[in-house]
Amino acid sequence: MAEHRTMQRGALLDAARSLLSEGGTDALTFPALAERTGLARSSVYEYFRSRAAVVEELCTVDFPVWAAEVEAAMASSGTPEAKVEAYVRTQLALVGDRRHRAVVAISASELDAGAREQIRAAHGGLVAMVVEALSELGQPRPRLAAMLVQGVVDAAVRRIELGEAPVDVAEVAVALALSGACGPAAAGP
Repeated sequence: MAEHRTMQRGALLDAARSLLSEGGTDALTFPALAERTGLARSSVYEYFRSRAAVVEELCTVDFPVWAAEVEAAMASSGTPEAKVEAYVRTQLALVGDRRHRAVVAISASELDAGAREQIRAAHGGLVAMVVEALSELGQPRPRLAAMLVQGVVDAAVRRIELGEAPVDVAEVAVALALSGACGPAAAGP
């Protein structure tokens, strides 16, 4: 019975990812989840009490997988510059991934305080990954620089979603991140 519930929960989360990536948060409804999974609408409530609960579960399940991919790419990079580049490129490469599209759709919606805090904490963990590399590059305020590099990544994601060529966006985003990380600001205030 526990295995069946785990499989049903997984099917509901997979359906939620699809709905979010196809139609944004407006598409994530319990009737739509029920239709996608073949469950009765009342059965969906046995797994999740609300749409926000679905969102929180997606963040709990998907964001660590995404972050692990970024972390692995950075770990396999030798120099601080290569780590910053891997941080940017890996996130941009994930833009087409359904998990990422779902997280973006979630981030754009109005969520309850718990879901917003969970997303904020997950993003904070992602930003923390690049702080050390920026410090090694001589950034006097590596945490602030990391947040700004993430801002470049976030803007690049939006450009890709608007139809810009991912390769072009990635090249410019990496150049901006590295010129900021290695440029005059790294020499001091």
